[in-house]
Amino acid sequence: MRPALRLLPLPLCIAFSLSATAQERPEDWRLCPLEDAVPVFPDAPPPIGDAADRQSMPTDIDGDMLTGQRDEVVNVDGNVRLQRGDQFLGTDNLDFNQETGQYVAEGSVRYQDSGMRIVAERLRGNQEEDSHEIENVRYQLLEQRGNGGADRAEMVGHLGSLYGSTYSTCPPEDRHWELRARQIDIDSEEGWGTARGATLRLGRFPILYMPYFKFPIDDRRKTGLLYPAIGYSGRNGFDYRQPIYLNLAPNYDMTLEPRLMTNRGALLGTEFRYLTDNGRGTVYFEYLPSDDLTSRDRQREIDEGIPEENRREEDRGMFHYSGRHRFNSTWSSSTSLNWISDPRYIEDMSSSTMEGSSASLTSVTGLYGRGRYWDAGIRADYNILADYTRGERQLPYNRMPNIFGHWEQPLSPWLVAGMDVDITRFSHTDHSRLGSGLRDRAGGSRIDAKPYVSMPFEGAAWYVRPTLAYRSTAYQLDEELARQLAPEGAEIDRSPTRNLPIASLDAGLFFERESMFRGDQHVHTLEPRIFYLNTPYRNQDNLPLFDTRAMTFSWGQLFRDNRFSGGDRQADANQMTVALTTRLIRESDGLERLSASIGQIRYFDDSEVTLTPNQPPLESGESSWVAEAAYAINDRWSVNAGYQWDPEIRREDLMSFRTRYLIGDDGIVNLGYRYRRDLLEQIDFSFLYPINQTWSLVGRYYYSLLNNANSNPGVLESIAGVQWDSCCVTMRLVARRYVRNRLGEMNNAIQLEVELKGLSSLGADTEDRLRRAILGYHRDDLYLVPPPGLNGEPVENDPLP
Repeated sequence: MRPALRLLPLPLCIAFSLSATAQERPEDWRLCPLEDAVPVFPDAPPPIGDAADRQSMPTDIDGDMLTGQRDEVVNVDGNVRLQRGDQFLGTDNLDFNQETGQYVAEGSVRYQDSGMRIVAERLRGNQEEDSHEIENVRYQLLEQRGNGGADRAEMVGHLGSLYGSTYSTCPPEDRHWELRARQIDIDSEEGWGTARGATLRLGRFPILYMPYFKFPIDDRRKTGLLYPAIGYSGRNGFDYRQPIYLNLAPNYDMTLEPRLMTNRGALLGTEFRYLTDNGRGTVYFEYLPSDDLTSRDRQREIDEGIPEENRREEDRGMFHYSGRHRFNSTWSSSTSLNWISDPRYIEDMSSSTMEGSSASLTSVTGLYGRGRYWDAGIRADYNILADYTRGERQLPYNRMPNIFGHWEQPLSPWLVAGMDVDITRFSHTDHSRLGSGLRDRAGGSRIDAKPYVSMPFEGAAWYVRPTLAYRSTAYQLDEELARQLAPEGAEIDRSPTRNLPIASLDAGLFFERESMFRGDQHVHTLEPRIFYLNTPYRNQDNLPLFDTRAMTFSWGQLFRDNRFSGGDRQADANQMTVALTTRLIRESDGLERLSASIGQIRYFDDSEVTLTPNQPPLESGESSWVAEAAYAINDRWSVNAGYQWDPEIRREDLMSFRTRYLIGDDGIVNLGYRYRRDLLEQIDFSFLYPINQTWSLVGRYYYSLLNNANSNPGVLESIAGVQWDSCCVTMRLVARRYVRNRLGEMNNAIQLEVELKGLSSLGADTEDRLRRAILGYHRDDLYLVPPPGLNGEPVENDPLP
């Protein structure tokens, strides 16, 4: 039957009030019991639609017996079931007064929808007055796995109250943590909850008492306190951060982050975010007045001979702005601006070698466009010193501005034409306090154009790609720089040029056959490849070095048309690369069981172009052999290796090795070794070892073996920690010792993080640190993918979280 009865508006504020502060990142619930705290109701029909569809759907009511008269009291007795859309209400008995709107549901009251399930002893209220009361409530959230109860819940319109309420993501019989509140008042229209007498318990022990606090109950952003971060390190001392969120408008907000470091002082961080229809941006600023570290280490800086301009300032801070804007489907802009008060700021604020290893901070802003056959842009960048062991004259040139473009289009099936263009003004400012004020380092302008044509002949098992390019480069130099580049007694040339053709031929074959390997059917390939390059010599000693460096020799360098980066040098060449690759690909799932490559360049003539006039040329003969291999021993154990052998001196130039072993569903062991002659020799051992389902050990030992005039052997980073995991709580205790600057100075830290799943995390963010240190931590980053925007291009907008 279908009488004119609305489904009772049960107080869903129970769920929202105690779970609104749940973490946004996905949680791991594998250790939780399969059965929820409130099991599935066997008599509940499948839901129809979701919460948005409820108002447009009728209410169906069914039961064993219906008595009463129209417009009077109606009684439904035995197996009472009401359904509207995704909502279901079940009870033993329901009395409803159609004239007054009063109702009473008693006996095994059960409610569920797409977000939660509730059981209660008694439900009563008045439909006309929109007032409702539930007694002895237990509930289970479906998406966040939260569960709990309340002695009584009341609701009048959009206002509600819960008395004696609890919330946890732990099973009822194993409460590792629980949030309890004497009373919670809910305003669903405003989206706020107010808790009185709230206590957070770990096991049986209360760890946090809040006599009164307000919190949001839905996904609308609200002004209020966020969860603090607590840590300790030898440099900062006790470290406490308390973020304060300010919801200023629907499309912009701000977070204030006061921070107290007992060994440093008080710092204030501020983050402002905005979002428009076509763009977004973030402004971050932090300020630390009267840093105690400055006065404490001032004499040490003087004794070490650190230049005055590279020393710590008394009042310290940093600024960062990043923003993107899309004008249309073709054009967009991207900006990243950075400032720090002194070159030691990043080192003093970072907690790893990687974060503090950059010698400079770069600010860049640009306009970028992309079409079917082209991409182009105009940008400018500026560099500031971020390494106190260096001078500003060692910073890269600023590009003020840089105009670039690339065009490539097939003119026919066998002909492709293209062009690369780069126009740049290079400038440099040295703020050293030697002499008088600022000293401008001489710069200049450069236009570099490279048109080319290619004829890609190819088939299913072969390809031949001859390419002919012409590189034309012209400069307009500052007089001082032109004078420095001119040979003694020669005329100063402020407008040097360079023009030369570049011819290359890239060809390869693909052979394959079916092969049985270790009991599985594989495709075995053999891929020979040759690459011939011919570029005539042009004397380039009179050209500056704005952005050009010698490229590190590697597998990719075997097939490039220039051994220098940037536009200031084009190497002459008469050389051929011969390379061979073989692969074993498992047919059942496409797994590349084995990949091995080897190659070498044969230089037919000396390559005389060098970075500086006094450098020796690259002599004719043979390059180092380059070999790379990867082998999946089985589905859990893999090995990767790289090797370069110089036949002239009969020793290796480079050697790298990495092996990875997967343990169970979560564990991993990594062992790596890297060697580059005269530059580095390092070993890196890291692991996550599960002892059982709940306990695991984590660690890393990153060590430098190199011993020469510039480096001594020593630990770069060491980590030792233990993790405990359960259905609803994760704890990590981690000890770290790591290099904090280029001089090898060490820092120690002990960090404890307690993660209450579905609520918050207390303490330092050790999980993020372990993900950086242990490749494959929790096995979600075994294959690294570069994030969008690395080429300076904006990514698609997404709303503020």
